[in-house]
Amino acid sequence: MRAARGPIKVGIVGLGAIGRQVCRAIDAGLPGLVLAGATARTRERAESFLASLKSRPPFLDLDALVAASDLVVEASTQAHLHEIAPKALGAGRDLVVLSCGALLGREDWIALAEAKGARILVPSGAIAGLDGVKGAAIGRITSVTMESRKPPKGLAGAPWVVERKIDLDALREETLIFEGPATEACRAFPANVNVLAALSLAGIGPQQTRTKIYAVPGLTFNTHRIRVEGEFGSLQIQVENVPSENPRTGRLSYLSTIALLRDLGATQRIGT
Repeated sequence: MRAARGPIKVGIVGLGAIGRQVCRAIDAGLPGLVLAGATARTRERAESFLASLKSRPPFLDLDALVAASDLVVEASTQAHLHEIAPKALGAGRDLVVLSCGALLGREDWIALAEAKGARILVPSGAIAGLDGVKGAAIGRITSVTMESRKPPKGLAGAPWVVERKIDLDALREETLIFEGPATEACRAFPANVNVLAALSLAGIGPQQTRTKIYAVPGLTFNTHRIRVEGEFGSLQIQVENVPSENPRTGRLSYLSTIALLRDLGATQRIGT
């Protein structure tokens, strides 16, 4: 239980589709939370956005932001998380991770958090059902699979697509782009499969969690279909996400992040 010591000071790293929405939600009023500041790649644009908020939080560099915050929200990239995580966790700050594909294999970050009394928090992102998966994992899970279907432009620039010279614009029908374990998928599509990483961390691990990724011309939703089987029975979930202004990111990604933050300051929490 968090001692009564005033509101939690939240620092936001990254002011893209998710970071801006999280800032707006805290600025509008989430119980027990205040914006300590934010940082982003383009300072001028970031300062203009922050000035539009009623609390007018400051733009800070990463070191200053960590120092000013109780909790840091990473809404940036997997590559940037490699700089953010050691600094935030090393300072004993709780860290909310959106680019959770970068958490795979990082037992050193977990050890650092434990040593410094910090927590690593991962929102559900653009999928549902992690509560059921976590419950099922207390028993024995035999298989976890996830199929993702996205408009071709939502996969543009992914290392797997670039290295194999896949012409997404030439696709005329649903096409299987990738099939394999979460460990490989998270390297191949770092901006697309953070939900897969979260699923694997909640369940039976990234090596045993399998995925198929399809590019579907004309698709207007980012669609994820999850199936889990184990001694509890079976669980099937399908989510159709409306993309945000960033075609790689569903709106549910920032909504679930806001919900996680709201729970931090709430008296009552529903769900696992």
